[in-house]
Order: sequence, then structure tokens, then C-alpha cells
Amino acid sequence: MLKAIGAAETRPRMRGLSENGYFYLFLAPWIIGFVTFQLVPILTSLGLTFTQWEIISRPSFIGLDNWRRIFQDPLFWQSLKVTTIYTVGSVPLGLVASLLLALLLNTNVRGMAFYRTVCYLPSVTSGVAVSLLWVWIFTPEFGLLNYVLGLVGIHGPRWLFDPNWVLPAFVVMSLWGVGGGMLIYLSGLQSVPTILYEAAEIDGANRWQRLLNVTVPMLTPVIFFNLIMSVIGSFQIFTSSFIMTGGGPGYSSLFYVLYLYRSAFQFFRMGYAAGLAWVLLIIIAALTFILFKSSGWVYYEGSTSGGR
Repeated sequence: MLKAIGAAETRPRMRGLSENGYFYLFLAPWIIGFVTFQLVPILTSLGLTFTQWEIISRPSFIGLDNWRRIFQDPLFWQSLKVTTIYTVGSVPLGLVASLLLALLLNTNVRGMAFYRTVCYLPSVTSGVAVSLLWVWIFTPEFGLLNYVLGLVGIHGPRWLFDPNWVLPAFVVMSLWGVGGGMLIYLSGLQSVPTILYEAAEIDGANRWQRLLNVTVPMLTPVIFFNLIMSVIGSFQIFTSSFIMTGGGPGYSSLFYVLYLYRSAFQFFRMGYAAGLAWVLLIIIAALTFILFKSSGWVYYEGSTSGGR
């Protein structure tokens, strides 16, 4: 009798240990992959920031020299300036354009699924193909954009060949990818309770008032998400500048990640490039922290007030 009771008590315990074992067994591939392909490279890059390494030679420890050189490097400040200007110009424009596009596509019109697909597809097109397309569009002599401007009597600028117009050209080009934000806005629009629109209409609100007092407040979490992702993405621009201008003319389109790439794979300063990467991480983390701290305007459904 006592043996039977003891066996009954130990059986659940053994089953619990077995379940824990299976849990860690199935989790092991992810843990191994994370440690091997993410954690180790991250820690290695941090260690490289304290070394001088030209790839063909062994790394040599130089302490904080790379960090001091970064903040004394005029090209570092130039690349940071270019990227910041691009962020300030492209992020608000992209947020507004994607929201307006989502509002336009959030209607019950025949063939709307096709129109949504057409608007979304450009955002998933290869970056190299898109860059080559926009090189043709911005060509001063026979480009499509200057041709259209010429039809209304405007002599178009040289765009990618003019230091004063190359960044506006990249900002205009950023509209090509608004389909991704549009899709997220569209999901948010379709989750807004229709009862709110009905109540506002009963109160006599017109379409503009319903947009400002119902749609926009209910979309603030989505707007905030798109804002965070857009800011992070704008600091990682590389392909378009690498293909279209190579950082020129006169470093006027030298984006931060392009300069990081050049430092690593053209000048073979791997330690210095690792330092640039960590500075970029710190900048993005700081901007994200500031945006979260200033998110009092975000309304979360079920809360009594805005903010987190």
C-alpha cells in the first residue's frame, strides 16, 4: 500500500521533470542560434571597438583611440548631419502620406483589394532595382521628373548631381515605400469601432470632425508604432545612397551607414567601423527612449487618459 502511494507521488514529479526537459530541448536550437549568430557577434563587435584591425593583420589593442577619433572625424559629423536632415524630412512626410493613402483605400469600392496590392508592392521591391529606377527618374537631361516639370514650365534642378538638391531627392524617393506604413494604418482603421462613428454622426459631426476626433485619436498607437519604426529605418539608409550617388556630390549624401560601410570594407578600419556601429546603436536607443517618454499623446483603448 505504501509503495503504491509512493509511486503515485513520484510519477507526477517525474512527468514534470520530463516536461521541463522537453521544454529546454525544443528551446535549445533558438538559444544556440541566438548565442552563435547574435550574442557572440555583438560582443565581438564591442571588443573590436578597442582594437585596430585591418582584416589582413591581427587586431591590436588601442584602448579608447577609436572612440576619440570618431568624435574628431569631420566625416562622422557630416554623415550624422546628412542622416538627421533626411530623417527630419522623410519621417513626417512618410507618416502623413501613408495615413492619407490608407484613408483613401479604406473604402468599399469594387476592386479595392487590387488597388491595395498595387500600393503595397513597391515597398517590397528590391532596393537595388528601385535605386536604378529612381536614377533614371532624377536624371537632369531626360529624366521623367524633370520632363513632367517641364510640361508646366518649370526648369527642373540637377537633383542627384546638385549638393543642394540631392537630399530633397532622397526625401521624395522615400515616398516609394509608404505602402508598408499604409498597410499598418489600414489594419488600425479597420479596428476602429463603428459605433464611435455612429455616435459622432448622431452628434452632428461632419467627416472632418470625425477624422480629427475619432479616427486620429484611435490611431495614435499605430501612428506611434510607425513613427518609431520610421525613425529607426531612416538612420539605416544605405542601398539607395550606395547605388545612386556613392555619398556625393561632395559628401552631401554621405549617410551614416554608408560611411560605416566605407570605413569597414573600403578603408579596412574594422575597429573604427565597429565603433561607428555602436554609436549608431546608442543614437537610435536614445531617440527611441525620448519618443517613448514623450508618448503622452498616444491613446490606448481601455485607459482613462492618454499615454502609457
